[in-house]
Amino acid sequence: MSRLGRVRAQTSAGWRSFVRRRTAVFFTFFFPVILIVIFGALVRTDPTGEGLFTEPPAYYVPGYLAVVVLFTPLSRMGSEVARHREGNRFEKLATTPLTRGEWLLAQTVVNAVIIGLASLLILSLVIVLTGAEIVFSPLLIPYILVGVVAFCGVGAILGSYTDSQDGAIAASNAIALPLLFLSETFISLEQLPGWFEPFVDLSPLTYFARGVRAATYPDSSMAAVAGIDPVLANLGILAVVAVVVFAIGALSIPRTD
Repeated sequence: MSRLGRVRAQTSAGWRSFVRRRTAVFFTFFFPVILIVIFGALVRTDPTGEGLFTEPPAYYVPGYLAVVVLFTPLSRMGSEVARHREGNRFEKLATTPLTRGEWLLAQTVVNAVIIGLASLLILSLVIVLTGAEIVFSPLLIPYILVGVVAFCGVGAILGSYTDSQDGAIAASNAIALPLLFLSETFISLEQLPGWFEPFVDLSPLTYFARGVRAATYPDSSMAAVAGIDPVLANLGILAVVAVVVFAIGALSIPRTD
């Protein structure tokens, strides 16, 4: 079987495994929906006020998308790798032609489909519930795909080095929650202490948020990066991070348990 055939077969198996878990399917789509309802429809934004959620609704689109682009790959990949380790499945995998990189790529494709569908739902709800006026840039698709690759790599690393499936999920949540709010998603740099601003640049999610905001919300007045359009520049940075993290994630997956 060719490499493409192996990845396709593993992707199909991963998709069937996901849809059989009805609870996982439900909460994958329910969590971002309830977040939009709470912060977008109930709390609402107040552009003339001060404090949190004071920007126009379109400003927070990257944050809502980040919920699934960040949380879903981290938790799903972390728990999947840990589950395979606990069941000694990687030892069995080592006896097949499927490599660790191919296995991770197949799982990433499954996550990309899931998150792509969730992102469509999120964008629709944001427009309907918050009245956000956004630009539908074609670069949204590569941003979501590259973001999924990056955080699937991080999830694979977490699942490879935590001691259990519960530990992987706990670690993914402990990492994802701070990143979600401290990566220029819901909280702007102006609302953070000056000494903390350099740490924001260390988060891959920051480049996702900046790029998506520049692509969908032209009024954000995002500055160019080294003279390059901010949409393309942030995508390029995120892509480099994604390649590096994905490679580390593939190498971290154990051959045997």
